[in-house]
Amino acid sequence: MTTEYPSLRTHPAQDATCPALWDALREIEDPEIPISLVDMGLIVALALRDGVAHVTMTLTAMGCPATEFITDDIRARLLREPGVEAVEIEIVWEPVWTKARLSEDGVDAMRAWGISA
Repeated sequence: MTTEYPSLRTHPAQDATCPALWDALREIEDPEIPISLVDMGLIVALALRDGVAHVTMTLTAMGCPATEFITDDIRARLLREPGVEAVEIEIVWEPVWTKARLSEDGVDAMRAWGISA
């Protein structure tokens, strides 16, 4: 099962596919802005096949100095979920991250921190 979330202001946890994994990823915040990776719109797709969680993600900028921290956090968190034996993370640059990828919760959080969304 794979679920992709394009540039829409939707709440990924509403989807019935891999809800526990989406919820787990909501616990991981961007290291620079205290907003979940899901609400930032960084998670492009998520699938669980044969015990392997496949995460496709983008970043806000190429050369992001926090890439390793983010991928380590994703891997560590998903490995705590029942049925997840391994995690594969692919970083993609299509779709390009823009603020349109923020969820409504992400927009609210950005505004709460005084960041224009």
